[in-house]
Amino acid sequence: MGKTFFIADAHLGSKIVENARLHEKKVVQLLDHLEKEGATAIYLMGDMFDFWFEYKRVIPKGFTRFLGKLAELSDKGIDIHFFIGNHDIWTFGYLAQEIGMKVHYKEEVVDINHKKCFLAHGDGIYTTDKKFKFIRSIFHSRFCQKLFAALPSSWGIGFGLKWSASNRKMQLQHTNEYLGENKEWLVQFAKLHEEKEHIDYYIFGHRHILLDLMIKSGSRVCILGDCIHMFSYACIDENGELTLHTLEDELNIE
Repeated sequence: MGKTFFIADAHLGSKIVENARLHEKKVVQLLDHLEKEGATAIYLMGDMFDFWFEYKRVIPKGFTRFLGKLAELSDKGIDIHFFIGNHDIWTFGYLAQEIGMKVHYKEEVVDINHKKCFLAHGDGIYTTDKKFKFIRSIFHSRFCQKLFAALPSSWGIGFGLKWSASNRKMQLQHTNEYLGENKEWLVQFAKLHEEKEHIDYYIFGHRHILLDLMIKSGSRVCILGDCIHMFSYACIDENGELTLHTLEDELNIE
């Protein structure tokens, strides 16, 4: 047993970020910090890339420092887990084979330091938005993925980057603020799920807010913030205690 850390929503490669190189260096510095804190496992809880699609022999350009750091951590024996988000769904083996990370394609319940944890990026959970559910079903369709892969890589990746940038601009029109316990759909999902199965910690990304909320005795919902502005993370220590942290004021790379 050791310390397990969780981060989410770096959106590396996003056109919304003014200085992509500086942003990537800060994410790497965050990983350095987790390593120094004694990480034995790091969970990347989705949308680490603003767009990711693996062709048979082509991957998106960039992210050299980030991928190199993950490979270094993996080589040192630190378990790297990656839960796909809604921006980086399309990984088909490269990250597992080259980096050594364990890729998770759907939500899972896992035991971490004797605590039962429900882990997911958070998109598509307990939503009534029919348009979003339809688009999500297309993105997750193996048939549609094969059709997309048939496009020349320059077309496909170019389209993907434009879609991703458009999606982020639309999201920025909505302030990422806590909506309240009765309106946050991830909190509502956790409450309903708790009626069927007890979970110690529900851990999500996706919402770009920092939240640690007890929904009943012994059960908490944790939303991880992001690795764009807050550079926040969660830790489950050797004793199974969950804490949230932020490094936004400590990352000073020029």
